[in-house]
Amino acid sequence: MPAYAIAHLQEAAPHPETAEYIERISATFEPYGGRFLVHAAQHEVKEGSWPGHVVVISFPGMDEARAWWDSPDYRRIAPLRSRHIEGDIILVPGVPDGYDPAGTAKAMREAMAAE
Repeated sequence: MPAYAIAHLQEAAPHPETAEYIERISATFEPYGGRFLVHAAQHEVKEGSWPGHVVVISFPGMDEARAWWDSPDYRRIAPLRSRHIEGDIILVPGVPDGYDPAGTAKAMREAMAAE
């Protein structure tokens, strides 16, 4: 089941360390099967507010996503970004093939009925 690293990064002034981070990041996640799905794209807010930028990196699974995040190569370059750009970053599993959200709704209804 795929997994994703999702970053919501705030606006920041350009900085040489940030440029270096962007130049080096792909090499840190490629050994774990990672690839950009969203990067350096303008997003369209439809509800609420979402200032800043969105980054999505896909991995084959949560094990690979965690291994990348904890890898010495990524940990070495992470400060190049975090010193200059604030944001929130999560690792999240995707849904399996054939996922049906009706099952989630059914479980929710059953839990409400049991209360």
